Formats: sequence, structure tokens, C-alpha cells
Amino acid sequence: MPHRRSPVWNSYLILGNYMDNLNSTIYMAINHDGDEVYMSFGMPTGPFTVLIRMKIDYLGKVNMLSWQSNMSAWTTLYSEPAHECNVYGYCGPNGYCDNTGTVSACKCLDGFVPRDEGLINRQFSLGCRRKKVLRCSHGNNFMIYPDMKVPDKFIYSRNRSFDECTAECRSNCSCVAYAYSNISIRIIDGDDTRCLLWMGELIDMEKVAQGGENLYIRTNRLNGNRRKTNILEIILPAVASLLMLICMLIWICGIRGKQEGNEIFSELILGDISTSCELADRKVEFPFFSFREIASATNNFSDSNILGQGGFGNVYKGTLEGNKEIAVKRLCKGSGQGVVEFKNEVFLIAKLQHRNLVKLLGCCIHGDEKLLIYEYLPNKSLDAFIFNAARNSVLDWTTRFKIIKGVARGLLYLHQDSRLTIIHRDLKASNVLLDAEMHPKISDFGTARIFGGDELQTNTTRVVGTYGYMAPEYALEGIISVKSDVYSFGVLLLEIVSGLKIGRAIDPTAGSSNLMAYAWSLWKDGKTDDLVDSSIIESCSLDEARRCIHIALLSVQNNPNARPLMSWVVSSLDNKSIELPEPKEPMYFAHRNYGTDGAGESFVDDMSVATLEAR
Repeated sequence: MPHRRSPVWNSYLILGNYMDNLNSTIYMAINHDGDEVYMSFGMPTGPFTVLIRMKIDYLGKVNMLSWQSNMSAWTTLYSEPAHECNVYGYCGPNGYCDNTGTVSACKCLDGFVPRDEGLINRQFSLGCRRKKVLRCSHGNNFMIYPDMKVPDKFIYSRNRSFDECTAECRSNCSCVAYAYSNISIRIIDGDDTRCLLWMGELIDMEKVAQGGENLYIRTNRLNGNRRKTNILEIILPAVASLLMLICMLIWICGIRGKQEGNEIFSELILGDISTSCELADRKVEFPFFSFREIASATNNFSDSNILGQGGFGNVYKGTLEGNKEIAVKRLCKGSGQGVVEFKNEVFLIAKLQHRNLVKLLGCCIHGDEKLLIYEYLPNKSLDAFIFNAARNSVLDWTTRFKIIKGVARGLLYLHQDSRLTIIHRDLKASNVLLDAEMHPKISDFGTARIFGGDELQTNTTRVVGTYGYMAPEYALEGIISVKSDVYSFGVLLLEIVSGLKIGRAIDPTAGSSNLMAYAWSLWKDGKTDDLVDSSIIESCSLDEARRCIHIALLSVQNNPNARPLMSWVVSSLDNKSIELPEPKEPMYFAHRNYGTDGAGESFVDDMSVATLEAR
């Protein structure tokens, strides 16, 4: 299965921004030999030897590294794929990745809809399908898509004019798209044109800001001159009337069935909550909202009311009667995972009350619609600040340190201070919400796991979470414990202090490929102050920042036994007199060889992961 595909050559040397980094290291030559045009790459000869190596990581990203003798370190020249749109077939068959905005998004071609309607506005690997089957006999049009990276698996024809290329596709009912380019005089000598034809599904398309080419897609054309017989003119109105009558009867029965199903499901949810051993003696009354009330509050789920996207659906802002503001998570219809998340959040948040956890106000079940209603937090999520160059200075060091300690107390409550032991499993910046006073509140408990009794760890074959935040033993072997959340907290702590995101490559001049390696490199060299976000360096207490970085490195130790408990983390953040042990170098998913030294419990495990659902 391909992982990354370069654009089809159209004579323009658009090879990527990384070429700026390669100019002094690698040269490129273009050769024209009869029917062949090919490119070759080489290294210049001279008195100095340049060492180059290629490395592929566990995510399939290829990195080209150059040895810098003056630094005694490898520096990254470029990495591919550079972003989601570069991943092969990222948006599935007949879908394309729009990379022209600030955020890349999967879209369907005109005349197509997502194969799974529940995945609208999200990354949909199932792709798209035509709304109506192509009917070649009725005539077709071709719609132009400019600035495209054209699909894979094409048929190549040479020496065609544009009109000939168009005619060749139009005359073949199996041809669904074509692209044309004249490459005769731009780079090479000679006369050559290029006509590409596609039969079947279109795979691996991308809309780019520049350097793309025109792609022509076959579409249906309505034939307004179609003659109708007298028989059809008589039969069709009668059939339409009969169908309308049948639909009305089905609709009436369906409304009653949905109401009954809604009541039954609501009773099951309420019954599960009320009979929970944890709530049996607390008499929690969990409110249910009507669908009409929530639809009205969110302006009928208008796109303008969208606050963001959760793991299994969109989140909308709403205003109830009395001007009470709410946040509404609308779970994707037909998603089995959505149902699991719905029940998980209702059960868990109804049982949890803490100032650093988001408050669930109620829920709504209406047919296949499932809604969760939360308190509205005006400052949205933490990632909207720390990863935004225009807003990161709003969070000065005092505010960031307050957020760090608040998240730590929230995790301590989940792990130890509540009557249940709960592992969040997806702690990250986008799941930390901020209220009007910038107090943090942990959200999104759809993937959380409850531990019972004296249970310290468990195994799972369904690993869910976000790449970079998942502990190695959890991502690779499905081992869940409180130390899984401690690892995620350590990553989040590094992000808050540095303003850098764990999933993004660090500047090649830093000599490290990711945030964790960069932090360790600075720690090892005694330069941890360089990790602090430059936008807050003037307001920062460097002693507190250094202590946070130290705690973060202890929290991301490869061995879970060496990671601290959240009780120790909270105490160490509040009490500067507590001595911190020296951390060992953290690694991404290194070979596990856990001993019994270090903080916490000792574990024995042999379960391997069967399913990985990283978000």
C-alpha cells in the first residue's frame, strides 16, 4: 500500500519547499533520452564529504538527514509526507484534500457525497460516491478543477492536442476524468504533450495553492429535451400520489416508533445512572433536554455556531431561554463508537464533580440523534492559544502555570480522589477547555476507562488516543494504567512551556526531529531556558519553568514504573523544596525492558494490541 505519492510531472519543477534546504547538498539533473524523461539526484564532488542518510519512522514518514560535523549531530533536511494531504489516498476514492486554507479538509467532488454520511466534515477514508450513476447515453459534461494534484492510476497518451485529449475521454464511457499538459518547450528539447485518462475511481487527489494543474471530471447532464410518452404523463402523477400517501403513513408510524424508542433508550440511560452503585445513595437527577429546545438554541445547528469538532461529532454553541449559554456535542449519526462515547460521558461526568473537569448539564436522545449539553466555556480550548502565534502571548507564564497546576489537580481527582479510578486516555491540549478566568477544565471522557477496586492496570485490544500523547506501552501493547495519563500530562506540560506541538517537526537547525527529543537535548546540555516560549520569556519565572520541564521529562519516561504518580506531581508543583530525581532519556516506543526500579507499581504484561484508533 503506497504511503506518499509525488505529483505527476507536468514540466514544472515543483518538488516541494524542502528543495531550499537541499540546494547546497544535492543537485538535480533532468535527462531526455528518446521516449524517456527522467530526473536524477547526485551529490557534488569536492574536498568536503557530505554524509546523507534516509530514515523512516514508525508513522511511515521519510526523513532525509545531513551530518553536521561542527555540531556532531544529524539535522533534518526534509520530511515527507509533510502534512495530512500528502498521505496517499487520505480522503479516499473520489475525495480530495483541500490544502489551500489554514486547515486542510477532505471534500467530495461536485456530484458526489461521502460514502458514510456520519463522517461529514471529518477525515473520511471511505471516500465519496456519485449521487447519480453516470449515464453515457444521455450525454455528459466535464467540470474543470484547477490547481489539482491529479489522481493516481492513469492511462498515459503522448502527442495529443487538448481537443484530441478531450475527445478521447468523451468517446469512452469508462473514462471519468482527464488532464492535459504541453511539456514540449519548458525544460527539454523536442515536442511532447501529455494526455492522462482515468477509468474507475479517482484516488489520491489534492487541491494545492500553486503548482497544480487542471483536472476535468465527467458529470451527468440533464437532457431537457427528453420526450415523454402519453402513458408516462398519465402514470407518473398517479404513482407520485400513491407514493406520497405511503410516505405519509410511514412517517406517522416512524414518528411514533422513534418516540417510543427515544423513551425506551432514555429510560435505559436513566436506569443505568440511577442503579449505578456509585450513585445509588446520592439521588442524582440527570436532566434530559428536548431536541426542539436544543435545535432552537443552536440556530438549527448552524455552521456559524460550530465551536469545534470532538472525537465523534461537532460541538455547537447554543443559548437557552434566559440567555444561558451552552455547548452542545452532536454525535455522528450511525456511529457505533458514538453510542459508546455517549453512554461513557453520561455515566462518568454525572458521577464526577471537580472544578477542573468540564460540567455536563444534561443530554438529549431523539431518534438517532444523541446530544450532550455542557457548560459553555468562552475561551474554548488550550490549543487555540499556545499553538497560535497571534494569541500565544495572551497566556503569560502566570496563567500557564495556573493551567498546568489545574490540569494536574483534575487528573489527581480522576486517578485518586474520586470514588472511582478513571483513566482519561486522551489528554491533550484540545481537550483542555478554558473558562472566562482561564481556569482549565478537562473534557471529552468518551474514551475514558473505569478501574474497579484495587485494579492497577488492565489490557485492551481497542487502543484509542492521539499520536504523540499515547504512552509506549499503551500504544504498542494495550496496557492501561494511571501512568498512561501521566505520560500524556508530561507531553502536554512540554507543549505549554514551549508553545510547540508534539506532532510537528522542530526547526532542522535545532538538531532534533520532535519536541521530546528537542527538550531532552536542551536538558542534557543545560540549556532548558531555550525551551521556554519566546513570547512569554519576559514574564516567565525561569525557576518554575525549569521545574516544569524537569517534571515533564520524568512523566514521559519510557518505563512506566519510572513515571511519578499525579499525587507526587501536584505536590512537586506546589512545593519547590521537594527534590526531583534525574530523568533518563525518553524514547518513542522504544524496546520495553522494564525493571522494578522507579516510582509506582511493577507490571507484568504480554497482551499485544489488535486495534489502533489514534485520533
